[in-house]
Amino acid sequence: MPHALAAALAGLGLALSLIVAIGAQNAFVLRQGLRREHVLIVVVVCAASDAILITAGVAGLGVLIQQAGWILVVVRIAGAAFLTWYGIGAARRAIKPKVLEADEGGDRMTRAAAISTVLALTWLNPHVYLDTVVLLGSIGGTYGDARWWFALGATIGSIVWFTALGFGSRALRPLFAKPVAWRVLDALIAVVMFAIAISLVVGLFTE
Repeated sequence: MPHALAAALAGLGLALSLIVAIGAQNAFVLRQGLRREHVLIVVVVCAASDAILITAGVAGLGVLIQQAGWILVVVRIAGAAFLTWYGIGAARRAIKPKVLEADEGGDRMTRAAAISTVLALTWLNPHVYLDTVVLLGSIGGTYGDARWWFALGATIGSIVWFTALGFGSRALRPLFAKPVAWRVLDALIAVVMFAIAISLVVGLFTE
């Protein structure tokens, strides 16, 4: 049992250290939380996706991905295209004040759009496969029979983070009562999206 607990805590800590980093997925969850739009389903999709990827990694899928390099190439291209498209949308929101309202007004995203967007931001990001499947899977495998406790701990870490980010961001709503705050946030989101898209394209020629 102590070994299982150690594995679970290691999975929890490592997952949080990887997930907390600023990225496209976190930026989207933050924005949805601030706007109070479909927060629960977005959080559930993020956590469920991580659970699937973590389980797959611990089960050995990471080895297959490392051997089939073309999979990551396809994901890189598709991910760069989607992030560029989303970044353009964020830039437009930053430029046009009419869609930067912090209350329930403004252009609202439908539930289907929110789900499809968070799925794309998650599954079209090659770093998700490298970090969640390959890295977490490889480290989890070192725990032998306790590797599933490692996976459980990592999954709990994901659930805790996305729940805190999605629902905790509501505490910042007073700050985002001013359109200028939304302008800054969307501008930062656009920069993050473009930066990640560029890194994905560059990675095609350097890795």
